[in-house]
Amino acid sequence: MLKKLLLLPLFAIILYANSFEVNQNIGTFSLPNQFDKKQTIDSSITTILVSFEKGTGKDVNQFLASKDKDFLKNHHAVFIANISGMPSIITRMFALPKMRDYKHSVLLIYDDDDKRFVSQEGKTTLYKLKDGVIKSISFITKDDLEKVFQ
Repeated sequence: MLKKLLLLPLFAIILYANSFEVNQNIGTFSLPNQFDKKQTIDSSITTILVSFEKGTGKDVNQFLASKDKDFLKNHHAVFIANISGMPSIITRMFALPKMRDYKHSVLLIYDDDDKRFVSQEGKTTLYKLKDGVIKSISFITKDDLEKVFQ
């Protein structure tokens, strides 16, 4: 039993320390959305958009605001915003209330140690998957968003 208790944190550290790579199976994991409701990412997801900056997040949110409520679901996609660098008081007082006005779901990464997703300054990270396996990782701008879903 003691071994299990010691191995569990180690496994969590290893999981969060390594970023996803092409040809890797992402497995199944959950993240909270802006309403603190857990959403599971599994092999049914074919597109993951990840934003690490306010500007790229705004671009994706504006794009999704122009689509219907079920756009992400219908395209087997999720949008993840890494807000781990945002001060918690700003998150609670400003960011989350604004996000709750969106008709689409925004999954949130609060943990600075979560390094599963790679980033590039000024770009949104795009993961394309098939059966839970990452087929490509690219970095896109707001001008590329429409093409992603064609």
